[in-house]
Amino acid sequence: MKSLVFWFDPISPFAYLAFERLPQALEGCSHVVEYKPVLLPGLLAHWGQKGPAEFEPKRAWTFRHVHWLAHEAGIDLQTPAEHPFNPLALLRLTLAAGPNRRVVEAVLHHVWRGGAEANDPARLAALAQQLAPELDPRGDEVKRRLRENTEAALARGVFGVPTIELEGRLFWGLDALPMVAAALRGDAWFDGPAWEREGAPRRGVKRS
Repeated sequence: MKSLVFWFDPISPFAYLAFERLPQALEGCSHVVEYKPVLLPGLLAHWGQKGPAEFEPKRAWTFRHVHWLAHEAGIDLQTPAEHPFNPLALLRLTLAAGPNRRVVEAVLHHVWRGGAEANDPARLAALAQQLAPELDPRGDEVKRRLRENTEAALARGVFGVPTIELEGRLFWGLDALPMVAAALRGDAWFDGPAWEREGAPRRGVKRS
């Protein structure tokens, strides 16, 4: 049985779709999944990127695209009333309560089903009562774990979510799920030179 790490932030609709599709995409593969919440804004800041919802033409396309993908896959999805939003409270709650698949599912459904505000205080309080009624997601220990998760992701080269890690290899994005499944099934391509060759730096024009 092989171990996967699912790096995610609930702010990402692609992370939600990948989470929903993961069991079907990896059906028949012997694996276990470890869920690792990370702060996507921290990843983006480190690599000098903006999120897809942070400039208007890409935001419009992103939400049209994810709704089409959800429609095509038969996945329930409604865009939250405010997006982007600050994901810290949800990330910390996820860590305090688990994170296991049940917890991650509850948090992602909180954001991506119903179309309400993810950070509405009453909704957050109800979610915390459901998932971790005896724990304090605002405590220093939870904050430390989130910081360490994000730093560990950056050290591995994670630049966005969802990213799935398998035996040191990183697979980014919803559309990488078939590639993960192929690697799990022992596709011979992964034993050849292409992975290292195509990931190696090469000369190219750089913008100033």
